[in-house]
Amino acid sequence: MERSWLFVPGDSERKMAKAAASGADVLILDLEDSVAVQNLAPARGLVREYLASRPDRAGQKLWVRINPLATPLALADLAGIMPGGPDGILLPKPESAEEVTVLGHYLDAFEAANGLEPGRTKIMPVATETALGMFQLGAYRGRTPRLAGLTWGAEDLAAALGAGTNRRADGAYAPPYELARSLCLMGAVAAGVSAIDTITADFRDSGLIARETEEGRRMGFRGKIAIHPDQVPIINRAFTPSEVEIAWARRVVAAFAEAGTGTVGLDGQMLDMPHLKQAQSLLARAGL
Repeated sequence: MERSWLFVPGDSERKMAKAAASGADVLILDLEDSVAVQNLAPARGLVREYLASRPDRAGQKLWVRINPLATPLALADLAGIMPGGPDGILLPKPESAEEVTVLGHYLDAFEAANGLEPGRTKIMPVATETALGMFQLGAYRGRTPRLAGLTWGAEDLAAALGAGTNRRADGAYAPPYELARSLCLMGAVAAGVSAIDTITADFRDSGLIARETEEGRRMGFRGKIAIHPDQVPIINRAFTPSEVEIAWARRVVAAFAEAGTGTVGLDGQMLDMPHLKQAQSLLARAGL
């Protein structure tokens, strides 16, 4: 289960090496916002070498955030890093769901050129970073079998909208960004892929990251992106079903199996099929 996704600057050997011990389920080696354009060429080389040095990804997947597909930097990013065989590509700032189809075709060619297994490289768009992209959230279904998830971004969307902040005075997300979060979740479910929650930018506020992670889990997100290693344990705890939750889910499944009906009574509660599906989903996330 890919719960925690940690951003790591692609131009820092030290940070990439340190991130490997973070406990994150996925490292996102970044070639976009955290790397200056003049440093992109050496960063691509560092990322490629790091990918090649870690062929065993059983315990930690390695993804790469490339530059937007609409820029000439994206193909150069792919050419630079695909020989290392990343597990997936994080696609920033798409303005159309068709971009994941186009990226899939590029990956077909790069996999063939580098002797990689066809279809191995997955795709996840950061689907809410432009105003136009916001209107595409329901259009990702069936675009490519490479699609592994949808995530969203509040920082770039705020910049695109000309906003001074994406937060209300009480610290909660302002309405446009709550809308982005909700539509990302629904778009992911509609496409049959995982919804991954966005970063909590204030990495020093452990209480805030804990609250937002727990809120996202309750909403239906399956993981969350981190920008600092200290956030990873908080995310992993929140997205790992507890023993209490597992025990309850098992009792629900057992009650339905015994009853053989569409509704059952359990501990004074009347449960129906949505409760069974929730219990089955929780057990699946726990690997049970």
